[in-house]
Amino acid sequence: MILLDYHNVVIEETLKQPIVGLEPTALDMTAVDFDGVSYRISTPQSKNIIKFSMLMQCFNELVQWGAQDMLHKEYGTYILPEIESGYDFSLEFDLQKLPEDKEEREALVKKVSLIKRNLLAQPFERAFEQQAQYEAEEQTNPTPILMQIHYRDQETIYIQALYDRVTVIFSTLFKEETDRIFGRVFLQEFVDARRRPAIQKAPQVLYSSKDPPLEIRHLSESQTEDIGYVTFGKVSPTLHYRFKYNDCINKWMYSLVPSPFCQGRSARKNDFPNPAIS
Repeated sequence: MILLDYHNVVIEETLKQPIVGLEPTALDMTAVDFDGVSYRISTPQSKNIIKFSMLMQCFNELVQWGAQDMLHKEYGTYILPEIESGYDFSLEFDLQKLPEDKEEREALVKKVSLIKRNLLAQPFERAFEQQAQYEAEEQTNPTPILMQIHYRDQETIYIQALYDRVTVIFSTLFKEETDRIFGRVFLQEFVDARRRPAIQKAPQVLYSSKDPPLEIRHLSESQTEDIGYVTFGKVSPTLHYRFKYNDCINKWMYSLVPSPFCQGRSARKNDFPNPAIS
């Protein structure tokens, strides 16, 4: 099992010196994450002004579920109105206008390194809010929205809130038979792990290597034998009270994004997808 940090270490380390240390630095770096999300950190005009840009395949889908509101709430002071060409949004940091307190600057760097996590969290947060509303209004048979996040080519996260649960489905593409075998072994671990006495009260986990779950069976994109599905369901209505709310979202997102691809192919050492940095 590959455990990934919730924040981007490359972004954090790159921004520490200029932002936390207030040391003007010439920067021109492009990084690509495991799931295809790309970043650019540069100082095109002056060492004192850092431009940060991000490109994310599912960005427009995330906007439907509150991504723009989150960006303005968390990064509003630094949002650049004129987005860098080829990217979804840009931030700008003037070293001469940053907070005087060092801890605030450290928190800012951490917040920027968490930007992908914060974006992906929006549909999860929306689902928790919907489930809480259904429960409060006693809507035992609501008409739920199926949120679809196509975070990578042919791979999708499906999220749906019901009266008594939030269901999350991850689809994972395995193009080759070897990948399907490894993927089945690794993903089955999510199902088998619940048999351990210590975590028997964890949400139910289902894995299917062929038939899509009922919630998405009507979608044409699910009709392929190259995709496996992991479903986290039957979540207690009090899940977000009994556990740390953000912790729950983090573990759901990073249990399978982007780890199934990495896990399923990591056994083939010559095919391990290292992140690219230039």
